[in-house]
Amino acid sequence: MRIGLAGVGRIGAFHASTLAGLDAVEEVVVADLDAGLAAQVAAEQGLTAAPDIEALLASGIDAFVITTATTAHAALLRQALGAGIPTFCEKPVAATLDETISLTELAESSDTPVHIGFQRRFDSGYRRAKAAVEAGELGTVHAIRALTHDQEPPHAAYIPTSGGIFRDCSVHDFDIVRFVTGREIDTVYATGENKGADFFAAAGDVDTGAAILTLDDGTLVTATSTRYSGGGHDVRMELMGSVANIAVGLDDSLALRSAEEGVAFPAGPAHQSFMQRFMAAYRAELTAFCDVAAGRIPSPCTIRDALQAFRVAEACELSRAQRRLVSMFEIPDAPALTTTTKATA
Repeated sequence: MRIGLAGVGRIGAFHASTLAGLDAVEEVVVADLDAGLAAQVAAEQGLTAAPDIEALLASGIDAFVITTATTAHAALLRQALGAGIPTFCEKPVAATLDETISLTELAESSDTPVHIGFQRRFDSGYRRAKAAVEAGELGTVHAIRALTHDQEPPHAAYIPTSGGIFRDCSVHDFDIVRFVTGREIDTVYATGENKGADFFAAAGDVDTGAAILTLDDGTLVTATSTRYSGGGHDVRMELMGSVANIAVGLDDSLALRSAEEGVAFPAGPAHQSFMQRFMAAYRAELTAFCDVAAGRIPSPCTIRDALQAFRVAEACELSRAQRRLVSMFEIPDAPALTTTTKATA
């Protein structure tokens, strides 16, 4: 399989290296707005560089991976769908809700598969938690805690285009809550504060956020996020049930220290980045994408899944701004796809 990849920044170069190591991939062709950077990454990793993204899309690739800046995702996804190329797109698929809805309608009217990059769906811990919920091992799940705590803030220039902490960080928690529980989110109350660098407030963002979500079966979820987790990169989920409890991310890499005397857990070291924390999940995710592109499996994370997580992030931003409970009925959604709609698109 010959896979093209657009955008060779940090995550793009990482994905290119992962793809090159997969048995199903014969060649990885990379392109970037900075042709020199694409050539450099290709030379360092033994890949092929295309002169630009247009040439990459026209080169007869079997599948396409989008890891550019968020502002370019929507246009590239539209081009790939128009060319009938199976596509993997890092989240978010677009910078705005309206564009995400439009792309959802376009993708669902097409036979070309789209796989969105929510790598936690491929993490062994989250998959084990999902299996426990489905098997009834926990009894009635009544409360969930989900968190995304970055070890350190990104560069200041990133924040104005990030979409804000709920769209950039917590959106992963919103997606994985849906994945693990099989439920939809009904209401949202969110807030946030700044106690760190001034550039967050200057961009209208916060460096720490918290949301209380109520699922459609009454389960309560707390989702917290921060750019300042000095102890290490901390991503976890805890599910409390009437029969048993289970936790994802509760191992020796836990970015916490016990205050109890004589307790040696966790032994460490803590993870320092999301790529370190989810290295195995990223490999599993891109392996699955190869199967999607080859037609062996349907997309395990569709553009509609991405839309639903994005809608929750939108609700959180609305709640934070207006300091009130927000119902998901207030947030626009794409109409459900019908057989007739797809047949006549």
